[in-house]
Amino acid sequence: MIQNARVLKEDWVPQELRHREGHLQHLSGELKPIAHGLGAESILITGPSGAGKTTIAKYIVRQLEQEVLGIRWGYVNAISETSMSSIVFSLVRDAGRGNDLRAKGTPTGVMFDRLRALDDHFVAIVDEVDVLDDDQTIQALWEVPNLTLVLICVDEDDFFADLDSRVASRIRGAATVSLSKYHHEELVDILWSRIDTGLASGVVDEETVEYIADVAAGDARHAITLLRRAVRETVEKGDERLTVQHVVPIREDAREEIHERHVDTLGTHQRHLYEIIKDAGEIGASTLHARYEDRVSDPRVKSTRRKYLQSLEHYSLIESSGSTRSRRYRYSEP
Repeated sequence: MIQNARVLKEDWVPQELRHREGHLQHLSGELKPIAHGLGAESILITGPSGAGKTTIAKYIVRQLEQEVLGIRWGYVNAISETSMSSIVFSLVRDAGRGNDLRAKGTPTGVMFDRLRALDDHFVAIVDEVDVLDDDQTIQALWEVPNLTLVLICVDEDDFFADLDSRVASRIRGAATVSLSKYHHEELVDILWSRIDTGLASGVVDEETVEYIADVAAGDARHAITLLRRAVRETVEKGDERLTVQHVVPIREDAREEIHERHVDTLGTHQRHLYEIIKDAGEIGASTLHARYEDRVSDPRVKSTRRKYLQSLEHYSLIESSGSTRSRRYRYSEP
């Protein structure tokens, strides 16, 4: 049944990115100056979970790498690497200049020197940029010559709300690409593309693909997870065709997998906040902050914690209600 298992993984970047052609053309135009030895404007990509933000960023940079000599790129997810030193270390490592450095103990200035010393142009993709501990991380990267930033977040307004005004003024001048959830027929097309590449011919029928797209409701990450889990269910049962009957039993398993995948990416402080809310079931903001401060030896300031809590909401790990003073947080079941 399975011809190419990699195609069924969420992080697989296809050779052709469907239903984002206009966005790709926009991004390509913004990065085009790099091909002529010039600096490109930084880019901000926004959109809900499962809209393809990370995929489109990696896709366009890989295309650029294939077409232009002297290009390097790196990717880091700020939800798990929140500090300036950890962000820059990840990028230096991806640039191939960090093999002799250690994540802890190496001065941040040394890491920045490695980026500045690159002969090639470097494109830095910073995912979940809205949860960075320090806004100055963006400012410092911005000032590195021959470096172009591609910043990714869920909600542009939330991102700018707590951003330092000097940093915000720079980012507001960046090119913006706003993605929305996929339409049903677009998700069906994306699923068929993966099925045609990864599975043997004729093992999935149209009804099943339509059903998976309907359950996923515009979220490509959810749809691909459902497809992969359903294929596993079919193989384990020894069946030759994947049907709706294979998808129905694993719907909750797929949701739990996505939930746990988001939890696994959390940095230390986000995880503490998440676990406090999960243990309580529901908790008021003041009690949450008090328990967090008792639990953590080096607590982050409240403005940073609010960013963490927003990111937990964006990925449906928690829910909130009420105004700032009376806000309450609830654990969200997968």
